[in-house]
Parts: sequence; structure tokens; C-alpha cells
Amino acid sequence: MSILIILQDITTLAVDAIVNAANTSLLGGGGVDGAIHRAAGPQLLEACRLLNGTPVGTAKITPGFRLPAKWVIHAVGPVWQGGHYQEAKLLASAYTHCFDIAKRQGLKSIAFAAISTGIYGYPKTQAAQIALSVMKANEEHFDKIIACVFSEEDKLIYEKCFQALK
Repeated sequence: MSILIILQDITTLAVDAIVNAANTSLLGGGGVDGAIHRAAGPQLLEACRLLNGTPVGTAKITPGFRLPAKWVIHAVGPVWQGGHYQEAKLLASAYTHCFDIAKRQGLKSIAFAAISTGIYGYPKTQAAQIALSVMKANEEHFDKIIACVFSEEDKLIYEKCFQALK
């Protein structure tokens, strides 16, 4: 098993599931959430409507519809508020919920967007440390875990954090 860090459009990945950095409504938004909704097509929004949202620190699953990925796991991370409101615990919980859902579905490959690091303002290095720690704790159950990042800067942050974990 390997954890891969790649700079790519997550909507193009042919994996069992991609993880969407969603909001609590699950009804789409900006950034990666909007890109995933656009690429998956209108059926994704309809499927998300039936889920009735999900709280911060949790996740829910839908089919991938027009995406190469079979499934989309919609994870809701916390808005950064200075680190005094259980943000680290909630972010780790969002990643853990994704893995729990993937295991229940029997999935073997999963790609994660960087949850909470966009408009939610979570510091990228701290978020990468949490994401990679949870990935490492779950790697034995998966053939492939991908951290799919948005920029070269993000890739360097993830690579540095990953080296520190080894």
C-alpha cells in the first residue's frame, strides 16, 4: 500500500472514491466542492439533497455519477477559528469518517482533497499533518490512498509533512 501525493484535478481520478471538501448542507459551493458538483452533473446535487446535510467532522457518501470515481464521500471539516474550538479534533474526525465509510463500502482506493484549507482557512501545514496522520493510520486497509493537492506549494507542504511521519 502506498500513500501518494499528487497535484491533479481530483475530478479526473479513476479511484473507488474521491473525497469532497463539502459544507454542512452538502449542496455544493465553491472551490473543489463546486468543481466536483459540476463534473459529476446534476444528479449529484439531487443525491445530496436526499442526505439532509451532515455536521462538521462527519461525512456521507453518494455515487460519483459522471465522475471517473465510483463514489463521492462528502466530508465537512471545520472553519479555522484560531485553533481554540476543537478544529484539529473535528478535522481528524472528518478524515476518519471518510475511511470508515470507505471500509464499510469495501473500497480499496480513495483520493482526498485538502479538507478545510480553502475558504475555511485552516493552516495548510497543520491540516496536512492531520490528514497524513489519519491516512497513515488507515493505510493497511487500502491499496491506494491519494492526497490530491491544488498547487505546487501544497504539494511541497504535504511532501515535507509526509517525510516527517516516516
